[in-house]
Amino acid sequence: MELQLPLQILTEGNVNTLVHHDIYQCLLSFLIACFLSIISIPIIINLSNLLHLTAKPGFRSSHETETPTLGGIAIFAATLISYFLWPHSENILDSNLISLAMTGVIILFFLGIKDDILAVDPTKKLIIQIFASLILVAMGNFKVDNFYGIFGIHGVSDFISIPLTVFIFIAIINAINLIDGIDGLAGGISLIAGLGFGIWFIANDHFSFGCLAFAMSGSLLGFLRFNFSKTSKIFMGDTGSLIVGYLLSIFSVEFLSLNVGYLHDPNAYFNAPIIVMVLLIVPIFDTLRVFIVRIFKGGSPFVADRNHMHHILIDNGLNHFWASFTLWMVTIINTTLFFTFHGDITNTASFYIYIGMFGLYMVFAYFLKKRVASVKARKKLVKSPSFTDDDLSTFQ
Repeated sequence: MELQLPLQILTEGNVNTLVHHDIYQCLLSFLIACFLSIISIPIIINLSNLLHLTAKPGFRSSHETETPTLGGIAIFAATLISYFLWPHSENILDSNLISLAMTGVIILFFLGIKDDILAVDPTKKLIIQIFASLILVAMGNFKVDNFYGIFGIHGVSDFISIPLTVFIFIAIINAINLIDGIDGLAGGISLIAGLGFGIWFIANDHFSFGCLAFAMSGSLLGFLRFNFSKTSKIFMGDTGSLIVGYLLSIFSVEFLSLNVGYLHDPNAYFNAPIIVMVLLIVPIFDTLRVFIVRIFKGGSPFVADRNHMHHILIDNGLNHFWASFTLWMVTIINTTLFFTFHGDITNTASFYIYIGMFGLYMVFAYFLKKRVASVKARKKLVKSPSFTDDDLSTFQ
């Protein structure tokens, strides 16, 4: 792809090129999606309040008032409209894959709407997610069939690659859903990952995927404006988290598939799997940790609680913005450090480092959780009339 600067295009007298150039189309998709999201969400908020389609505060909630949960409608509409503004016929294979992907997006959109309004049985949700994933995997031959040398494994058969790819879809979709517990977290993490994938797709002439990634990111930026609002707040709900998780799964698998040719392509990454895991480090680490803690306590890993890292940060005194910002920075800093220091480290070694980082994450979460318990214990003692200031001094 020949990269031209805006000033160069204008000075050559071909203003139309500015609009039709792939890079600028992606940037325009981002801006248009953001604009559409911003103008449509107030309408959705008013309709949700009118029809009482709101989430009531519960023991796991980090909000104190009833809040509309249909922000995913705006994300869905803004992403699709801004993506389909441009022709996507230059790369037929990419266009065909995204056409199949749109079928899955629409299926999950209606699943999310029903779940946000009426609630859907978890087993049925899982079956529909698997079906939406198989549309791409089976009909588009869309799969992860190379392990990039992790543990010495490279190419794998369909017997492994097909269930592995479906598992990646289900894992990412539900990981995004699980971190959607405070304002800005799921939207911000997905925005960062979407831009990361989008930039790589554009730089490597995969315009259709780049445009879709930028469109999704723009819609999320517009959504975040209201997700953080105190007077016109809205949540993305399952409608949003299912769609965004599905799209991130598509970007992840496509990124892995395209980089398989790294041995012969100087623009490809031999450590593509690690890059995906680092970009999605927050949802991956949080989901793994929560499941491990729940199982360790003898409960079901699928029963909701307040053990997520964002809950722990909130309980430690951070507000929603700073808790989300902290986890955004975890993504940005780890991604930056990886690209700065990865060098010629093998993927197996990188994977071991990743596991070590998860261990540190577990330890850090443990001490934060312990600190919360200690603070709560002290507050109870302060409120108790049976304790004097002398008694409390032992805790200081």
